[in-house]
Amino acid sequence: MTDPSSSLPSPPGQPSRPTGSAPAALDPAAFASRFQTLTHNMGRVIQGKPEVVHLAVVCLMAEGHLLLEDVPGTGKTSLARALAGSVSMSWNRIQFTPDLLPSDVTGVSIFNQATHDFEFRPGAIFANIVVADEINRASPKTQSALLEVMEERTVTNDAHMYSVPRPFMVVATQNPIDLEGTYRLPEAQLDRFLMRLSLGYPSPDQEVMVLRTQKDGATVDHLQPVMSQEIVAGMIEQVRQVQVAPALEEYIVALATATRQAPEVRLGVSPRGSLALLRASRAAAASVGRAFVSPEDLKNLAPAVWGHRIIVSAEAELQGRSGADVVVRALDSVPVPRNPVNA
Repeated sequence: MTDPSSSLPSPPGQPSRPTGSAPAALDPAAFASRFQTLTHNMGRVIQGKPEVVHLAVVCLMAEGHLLLEDVPGTGKTSLARALAGSVSMSWNRIQFTPDLLPSDVTGVSIFNQATHDFEFRPGAIFANIVVADEINRASPKTQSALLEVMEERTVTNDAHMYSVPRPFMVVATQNPIDLEGTYRLPEAQLDRFLMRLSLGYPSPDQEVMVLRTQKDGATVDHLQPVMSQEIVAGMIEQVRQVQVAPALEEYIVALATATRQAPEVRLGVSPRGSLALLRASRAAAASVGRAFVSPEDLKNLAPAVWGHRIIVSAEAELQGRSGADVVVRALDSVPVPRNPVNA
């Protein structure tokens, strides 16, 4: 199926989206080797968090958006920059502040006196990887400027649509909502993030390793790219060749239905969330050298892919229950299909 955005113009000064040829056939072993090269490079500066690094690269290979949520100082921005710096693709960083305007993100039309016409000046969103730092410090109006581009990979300005470069990924960081000066992300925007991850505090041994790494000069600023844009784009296309048995597709729908029917849930997993879990599971399977999705892939990814999409009632929130708890109960209550790979 042809991507409709591929026929849209790129803004002035921006590279056009490469059309390329048909993607190469999936070689699970070669894919896993390249995947490990990328995670190893990021692991040089992100110490003691191999699971988070692995999931971040899975998100990239699924061409999804990543939300990193944790308290200040745990390495959220470093992880985002390590991912952007490990691939030879364009990337921009946007520091979200209360006075940031939507046009600062998407771009603005400026009158050119020489041509007597308006010209579109693209904003920072026109890059392969966009690091949206402390996204919940901007006003809801500015946050909403990301809704179209995160879902459709296009920006509309003065009735003209412009496509962003592909691959395209937003890596956003945010502090917990109870910190001063933050705004809650709207449900529509949360639903556009493929995953929400938390780094957490490192163990004492891991923190010692962080100190030694910084002392030796292994920082994000010294990270070198290990993969080209063409290779990343090819791997993203190869992920779509990973097989998903019909029984597992039904399993995803059954899990999503279970979250919607939970009594403490105000907003359950959307169909977009079901598609997100399918895409992420394909990338996760390919990352370990498999050409098919297993039930374990779905069960391992569901909390990270679905936890932020579920909105619990106010009463349940006061009792300390979260969307991730709802996902865990759904996984416990819905039976796993037998022999799904051979179904």
